[in-house]
Amino acid sequence: MNKITRTILLVFIALLFSNGWTFAGENFQGPEEEHEMHRGEKIARWMEDKGLGRTASVAAISTLPIVELRGAIPVGIAAFGMPWWKVYLVAVAGNMLPIPFILLLLGPVSNFLMRFSAGKKFFDWLFARTRKKSANIEKYEALGLTLFVAIPLPVTGGWTGAMAAFLMGIPFGKSMLYILMGVMIAGVVMTILSLLGWAGAFIAGAVLLALAVGTILKSFKANGGNI
Repeated sequence: MNKITRTILLVFIALLFSNGWTFAGENFQGPEEEHEMHRGEKIARWMEDKGLGRTASVAAISTLPIVELRGAIPVGIAAFGMPWWKVYLVAVAGNMLPIPFILLLLGPVSNFLMRFSAGKKFFDWLFARTRKKSANIEKYEALGLTLFVAIPLPVTGGWTGAMAAFLMGIPFGKSMLYILMGVMIAGVVMTILSLLGWAGAFIAGAVLLALAVGTILKSFKANGGNI
């Protein structure tokens, strides 16, 4: 698979994950009404069925990798009808909850598991992927890490930012501060998009499309115009 094909595939995956934005403005319907639900809403409904409160559900969803607060905030605002400011605070807190554990435990856990063949293959792949996605963090450190976390895309966020900070050797205190700043900015972006409803979904889709086109053109030029 060449570089252009990989880029298109990653963009396609990103667009699939971005479906979490497109239900903003939809009402949270009862179980008797069948409709297509995105990942965050399915998780929220499952949590409600298990008796978990809405605030706790938003916090729990925002702790999950990939989903994080970009899935939790639309759920809290559009699906649960919670006040936006409460959703924002809960989602940011939930998104930050696993970060110190990642920063502190990733080293010891990965060192132990890399003693085994399967563990070594997994962490070699994970660390290589993280380094590739966060190439600018090492160059700009504070600004790079903050912006990397702040852009609410599937390949970015607190989890990946924490792994990148660990790999770049950024001190714990600085990492926590930069990631928190990025999470807060991402929370503002997702809150605004969620409050805008379908307009927010359109904006998110337009940004993703622009990023996709820019990345594909850049890769095309890097390959000398060859696909």
